[in-house]
Amino acid sequence: MNQKLKEKSLSPEVQAAAIGVQAPATPLTMTELDDRVQRALHAISEKKALEPTVLDLRGIASFTDFFVISTGANRRQVQAIADEVVEQLKRSGSPASRVEGYQNAEWVLVDYGDFVVHVFDDKARRFYDLERLWREARRLDLSNDDLAQIGSLREAS
Repeated sequence: MNQKLKEKSLSPEVQAAAIGVQAPATPLTMTELDDRVQRALHAISEKKALEPTVLDLRGIASFTDFFVISTGANRRQVQAIADEVVEQLKRSGSPASRVEGYQNAEWVLVDYGDFVVHVFDDKARRFYDLERLWREARRLDLSNDDLAQIGSLREAS
């Protein structure tokens, strides 16, 4: 009887976690993203990044709120994507706190404090698989159409 009472008093999320089942998360939407994250996405779209994804780490991690993840087809494109993000955000008054991995261009990390931009080459993105590592995060996968919409909104403002 005591066990039954315990089970009834736990929320469905806690019960699911206790037995190792992932509770379904509501998907992340564009309207939940801050202006600077949207600017970073616009910069990524300008350089034709592949597979852009945003992970919402609020409530999961204490060091940042969002990861913006994308892939470049080669070293030059990885660097160009990172350069565009840094330049567009700097023009809007948000300089990067730090940039790491630029020279090797396998994984460039651009840190803005409350969000971090990760630009990978394909091999490194598959190897590090941040989406799997942070699988409990709410996620927004963006298509080329989504990126074009962000671009048109940015240009209109």
